Amino acid sequence: MRFNPKNTINIILLVASFAIVSLILLNTNSFFKKFKEEERLKMEIWAMAQSEFLSSPENIDLGNLHVTIFKNNTSSPMILVNKDDSIKTNNMSEELTKDPNYVYKKIAQFNSENTPISIDYKGEHIATLYYGNSEVLNKLKYYPIALLLIIFLFAAVIFFFFKTNKASEQNKLWAGMAKETAHQIGTPLSALLGWNELLKAENVNSAITKEISKDISRLETITERFSKIGSLPELKTHDIVAETKNAFDYLKSRSSNLIEFSFDSNIPSLPVKLNLPLYHWTIENLVKNGIDAMKGKGAIAIRIIPEGKHNVSILIEDTGQGIPKGNFQTVFNVGYTSKKRGWGLGLSLVKRIIEEYHKGKVKVLSSNKEGTIMQISLTANT
Repeated sequence: MRFNPKNTINIILLVASFAIVSLILLNTNSFFKKFKEEERLKMEIWAMAQSEFLSSPENIDLGNLHVTIFKNNTSSPMILVNKDDSIKTNNMSEELTKDPNYVYKKIAQFNSENTPISIDYKGEHIATLYYGNSEVLNKLKYYPIALLLIIFLFAAVIFFFFKTNKASEQNKLWAGMAKETAHQIGTPLSALLGWNELLKAENVNSAITKEISKDISRLETITERFSKIGSLPELKTHDIVAETKNAFDYLKSRSSNLIEFSFDSNIPSLPVKLNLPLYHWTIENLVKNGIDAMKGKGAIAIRIIPEGKHNVSILIEDTGQGIPKGNFQTVFNVGYTSKKRGWGLGLSLVKRIIEEYHKGKVKVLSSNKEGTIMQISLTANT
């Protein structure tokens, strides 16, 4: 197994991050418990002072100690229920405490947060003190959650940064491979051009040399497509109806007779900014996918219809086995394929060509067991 220093550093960083977060959570929890104990002690002192105050005769001066204890306790909300069921609140909204239902709900809440303190004097029960957590303690309680959320967001940012960086590297690799492929195709393509000219000179059947010329032209188009991957393609104004039909007719003449082809347009022509090699590639990809879905037998059609005042829709319909509704979006992901042999690049390239280069939209308009309709939407050059 090959040693990868980068993986080791990532593991060390992950373990260190986990250790730091664990220490922070443990310290926070310890501080929370300690702070809660101190509040409990403070409330017990307050309860003792209250016991002395309630049990002392009215004419006895208790001095400033009790008053100081009462005044200093301004953080924790308290409800004192006397033995005669009379209620006194402290550090709570006067308006809200006028509502008995609100007070009883608070008593239940305080009882769940802290154990009530019984105030007794010489064995006689005088009152019960219910108290809630102070504002500081409540904020401290949610601090670990906020900390975890911040760490999670920070980790998500780092994850997406590395993922995007990796995807960028892969894109550069694919672009480099595509350009190299285009370069490699150039040499045999030039030779084919020469051989075709020799065949013409030998007066070989013109129909044969004509078809060879078409295929050579096709290889030149493919070479141009590959050479444009990774660079921003140039868009020029073309007739969307004529160019769609050209791409469609090329496949029609080279497909099985078991497939019925049909083309229909609601508009005679419409100028749209296109990169012809990439747009033809898109149409051919969608038509080929339809043919594959039909397993070489069925009907495939292209319809061009206006969409509003400035847009046009190109609908590619087939009678194949259909796409599950849950996969309407995932079919455009890199690597998705229903074929035993395939890399799952076709539809992802279609999406990139239409949406990134031509600023249009492509989607699965509908699909069921009777067939699929793919839709391309583009803006007319008006």
